[in-house]
Amino acid sequence: VQLQASGGGLVQAGDSLRLSCAASGRTFSNYVMGWFRQAPGKEREFVAVMTWSGGSTYYADSVKGRFTISRDTAKNTVYLQMNSLKSEDTAVYYCAAGYYYIQRWPIMNHHEYNYWGQGTQVTVSS
Repeated sequence: VQLQASGGGLVQAGDSLRLSCAASGRTFSNYVMGWFRQAPGKEREFVAVMTWSGGSTYYADSVKGRFTISRDTAKNTVYLQMNSLKSEDTAVYYCAAGYYYIQRWPIMNHHEYNYWGQGTQVTVSS
């Protein structure tokens, strides 16, 4: 299984970015796809998650209303559209896949995820 994250960069506060996560190596119909981030000196933080098949989504309070997670099943790709970026959004962003245990929804604990992408840096200057 491979998850390839891309789309990061250096932007100014208020700008937008769209991250992509191309998934391959298995079918993900029974999985959730999540985005996490980690800033220097901080723990990995949940950002957003969605079910691959049903399209249910959930967001961290810090990004709700600004970020949108979506997927393109034909391309096996998950996206994170980030609008109104703030300096506190600066971090390395990781996509991840984990089995969808419905009783554990929303799955926000990074320990529940089996597969990880390599991370993409997002830097927001104020």
